Amino acid sequence: MAAALVFALALALCFGRGEEEAAPQAAASPPPPSGRQFFSPVPESGLAVPNERAERRRQLVEQVQLTDHTYCSYLEGSQYPMDSRPAAQNPDQLHPNQPVTEMHPMRHEGGGNSAGVFLQTSQSRVYLAAGEAAAFSLRAVDAQGATVPIVITRGLAQGMTYGGSRPTPQVALSFVDDGSGADPVAGDNAYAGVLAPGQTGLAGFHGTIRTEVRYTAGGRNGFALFDVIYTPVLPATWTGQVREAVENGSLSFYLGLDVRQPGRYIVSGRVDDARGDPFALASFNEVLGVGAREVKLTVFGKLMTDERPALPLRLRDVDGYLLRENVDPDRLLLPRLEGQVFASRTQTMKGVSDAEWQSEERSRYLLEYAKDRNAAREQLAAFDPTAPLPPSSCVPAR
Repeated sequence: MAAALVFALALALCFGRGEEEAAPQAAASPPPPSGRQFFSPVPESGLAVPNERAERRRQLVEQVQLTDHTYCSYLEGSQYPMDSRPAAQNPDQLHPNQPVTEMHPMRHEGGGNSAGVFLQTSQSRVYLAAGEAAAFSLRAVDAQGATVPIVITRGLAQGMTYGGSRPTPQVALSFVDDGSGADPVAGDNAYAGVLAPGQTGLAGFHGTIRTEVRYTAGGRNGFALFDVIYTPVLPATWTGQVREAVENGSLSFYLGLDVRQPGRYIVSGRVDDARGDPFALASFNEVLGVGAREVKLTVFGKLMTDERPALPLRLRDVDGYLLRENVDPDRLLLPRLEGQVFASRTQTMKGVSDAEWQSEERSRYLLEYAKDRNAAREQLAAFDPTAPLPPSSCVPAR
């Protein structure tokens, strides 16, 4: 018994001394240059078994690829400023005035859907500034696309209120199929109606206006809903004055704006090339004071030198709003400028720069992403010095 006790004490002393000797070695291991430890280092006590070593190398390779992808993606994506982007990156914003169309199974008044009848709906716009109107249309079809006769029994619009707010007036809407108003073709069993809030009892309402349409089709009663967001007052109006300038290596359009309410204005404009192909989305996001002001929409120089659009460029479909923070609705709409707003007179690339966009924020992000990438590559190189590092997908960090 005494011999066993002595043997156990000897083992404990031996292991304790090994741990004390190993501790200073682990503490002496330097951290990665960026201060980020992606994976634990290989134990100093010896090499990992083959399967563990292969898995560790796979993880380190993935980390190198991930940090390289992050750095290179940001490097490429930030070469143009956020207020001047290629049209191909914003396909959903290129045609803001196209109707919103949907098709879904007919919804019954008492609940449920019809499996054999489908309702096709369209509305000309979702956001309405003061003085604007929205057109709605609907038709019914069967599963083969053949028209199902439809009869409109009621169309009613009302502002949506919540809590203790007083209900708004209800406005009756007429839906017709006689080729007048918003209905382009008479007798095709597609019915259309128009909502112009400024001409009704909803003229002073600010918020969502819901139009409910009741109808019968295929022997059943159904309903459809159309929502628009309405602004009853204009925070600013366009003066109609537009000028252009090639400055700081970019092409800029200046639009005159008469500001009635100060605040942050957000404006977007679409830029097409001389062939009419969408080229760029230009935006403005700045605080404006009351009075005569200008909204600057810029086509960045490097975007022009990279893509080489057919000149001259054309500005079209400008819309915007005054941002209202911490309230609902969160915006007061500007009148939209539909179609071509201005045709540039700039016919050549003279004065247009091919320099990448630079800013303090971009430099800071690139520096941090480069640190991550370098640290990951150094960890992999330290783990497996004999194997080549994965190639980078872009130029080295500068």
